Amino acid sequence: MKSVVFLTSNTSWYLYNFRRSSIQALQEQGSRVICLSPPDDFSQRLVDELGAEHIALPLDGKSTGAVQELRSLRFIWTVMRQYRPDFVFNFTVKMNIYCGLVCALQKIPFANNISGLGTAFIHDSWLFRRVRQVYGLVNRRARHLFFQNEEDLSVFRDKGMLGDTPYTLLPGSGVNLQRFATSPLPESGPFTFIMIARLLGDKGVREYAEACRVLKAEGLGVRCLLVGPLGVSNRTAISEEEVAKWQAEGVLEYLGATDDVRPLIERSHVLVLPSYREGMPRTVLEAAAMGRPAIVTDVPGCRHAVEAGVTGWLCEVRSAGALAAVMRQVVEMDRGELQGAGDAARRRMEDEFSEEVVVEAYLGCLDREVGVRRMNSSDPCASRPHGVKNKQL
Repeated sequence: MKSVVFLTSNTSWYLYNFRRSSIQALQEQGSRVICLSPPDDFSQRLVDELGAEHIALPLDGKSTGAVQELRSLRFIWTVMRQYRPDFVFNFTVKMNIYCGLVCALQKIPFANNISGLGTAFIHDSWLFRRVRQVYGLVNRRARHLFFQNEEDLSVFRDKGMLGDTPYTLLPGSGVNLQRFATSPLPESGPFTFIMIARLLGDKGVREYAEACRVLKAEGLGVRCLLVGPLGVSNRTAISEEEVAKWQAEGVLEYLGATDDVRPLIERSHVLVLPSYREGMPRTVLEAAAMGRPAIVTDVPGCRHAVEAGVTGWLCEVRSAGALAAVMRQVVEMDRGELQGAGDAARRRMEDEFSEEVVVEAYLGCLDREVGVRRMNSSDPCASRPHGVKNKQL
């Protein structure tokens, strides 16, 4: 009989773009894969292109209203009671908490993926303090936790949000080195920056727009691209009107959302991500795999995605002026030196960030869980896949 495995997220876009290889590997292993996420443009693609099943979850990522949140929890409860999955992999903060809580109460084994701390850790209020408390309670009932950088792991440990739960430190969500093949920097056209992210204030989109405005006002012939979905369900979402204003002013070019960033990275020189905090930013890894250095903020996650001064550069967080200064420095850099940074970025991805490491970790956890459940053991994820760091169990 096939194992029933759920992957949950606050967007289908996330599962399709960031967990595609894991979904395919789970199916090749013989599992029935069911994706639980709110409906969006990528929901049907999970079914048609990847062969997974999809359940449309009524969830609003930016909602804090009791009625809406209870509706989401009730829906998750009903789905889990109906399917009784063998294992659940939760992604994104809200699903870590909500689905993790339901799984804990229904005694369904699950793992939470901490791919960044999100708004609940960037901002502080009574509500977000309560969220962190519940998050800790849920994590202590998980079978396994996956982290993407040492600093996030330290935060959870220091705040008592780990308990005795086994954990693994992964190289982000990894990057497919075959799909994101290296390419030389553009030899013609203007120097081009690109930012690829969900359009959120917490991603530093406004700082990027202001830095681009500064460079254009100085007469630097740069091209500034912005790529990512509008209308994101998040409290810090950038409005369509704000983006339209930037375009009208000639500050940047907004290219919308895309399911294939490779052609856009290929015609760019440097990726920019001035985020306030990340787990391990996938877009930086993908750009690096294609031989593109990056400018990122000196915050957890971002600073782990580059080797400062070698594969990219750091700037002060929440400072458009600091970002503009680094962008200016890069524009004036010798092209041979810039190409060297891109080459070093690719080598680092090959050495440390292959997606195969991440997929192996998930498959190892599931294999151990299914086998151990048959033997009535309580140690589902004791295997230690090559290339990852596991807590001593």
